[in-house]
Amino acid sequence: MIAIDLNAEISKLKMLHGRTPEMTSAQRAGSSTRLATYRDSGVWASKSAGKGAWERHPDGDEYVHILDGAGTLEIVSDDDARPQSITVRAGMVAIVPRGAWHRFDYPEGLTMITLTPGQSEFVRADVDDPRAVTPER
Repeated sequence: MIAIDLNAEISKLKMLHGRTPEMTSAQRAGSSTRLATYRDSGVWASKSAGKGAWERHPDGDEYVHILDGAGTLEIVSDDDARPQSITVRAGMVAIVPRGAWHRFDYPEGLTMITLTPGQSEFVRADVDDPRAVTPER
C-alpha cells in the first residue's frame, strides 16, 4: 500500500512563474515531482504559471486533477480537428485521450496531479498547432 500526504508533498514544490514551452527540465526543477507509480502510469504533482509545452501520451489516457488555480487546457484530439480550448479550474478533472496533443496555458498558475501513462512525446516550441512540428521524447 502507498499513502501519500498530498498537502505535504505539494508544499515542497516551488511555484514556477513564467513557464514557457522552451524551458529545460533543469529550469523547471523543483516545480514538479513524481509521487508514485500506479499501474502503467506515473503519479505527478506540479505547480507552475505560464504556458507548458505540447505533449501527448501514445500509451494511454492521462488523468488530470486541478487542485488550485485556473487556466486553459488546449487539446488536439483528432488529426483533422482544430485545437480546442477548455477552461479548467480548481476541483475539475480532465481525461486527455490517448495520443491527443495537449498543453496548459495558465498565466496565474495551476497546481495539479496527473496520472501520466507510459512514454510521452513533446513539442517544446510555442506553436499554435503541434502537428506541424516533429516531436521529441
